[in-house]
Amino acid sequence: MNIGSKIRQLRMENGLTQEELADRCELTKGFISQVEREMTSPSIATLQDILEALGTTLSEFFAEEEDEKIVFTSEDFFEKYDEDYKMKIYWIVPNAQKNEMEPILVELEPGGLTYRHTPHPGEEFGYVLDGEIELIYGKKKLLVKKGESFYIFPNKEHYIKNKSTNKTAKILWISTPPSF
Repeated sequence: MNIGSKIRQLRMENGLTQEELADRCELTKGFISQVEREMTSPSIATLQDILEALGTTLSEFFAEEEDEKIVFTSEDFFEKYDEDYKMKIYWIVPNAQKNEMEPILVELEPGGLTYRHTPHPGEEFGYVLDGEIELIYGKKKLLVKKGESFYIFPNKEHYIKNKSTNKTAKILWISTPPSF
């Protein structure tokens, strides 16, 4: 870790000049400049003063940031095919079970259906990307076509069917909390 460059980054994020930071810490502009260019190192006490002026602490400053993955590609997906149900599920965000919501892609071949989900806490959203499906929600049977969506509180047994005899249906389905 380059302490000086990290101090410079924090200073700039706070909209401070070297002179303004130096004034807040009772240091000279030249000293701040030397620290930022890695020409000198501040004592722990001086570093604490600088970091306090920048709105952070020693522990936050030295904490290693996790390299959080934000964008996922098809190479990251996990897929499962169930021949009996004529269904393919793609978990499109790896380890989404640890998150507050879990998105999946579901492909239902003609005549395919998803597993039956028993009532559980949370909310579910689905968007039909292709084809049309029948959403069975308790005793209701609802037709949802391409470009349409559904939103349910899963307090009843629910599942999805593809009643088509010749077209695969594709659905983006998101559950919170994760339940797939």
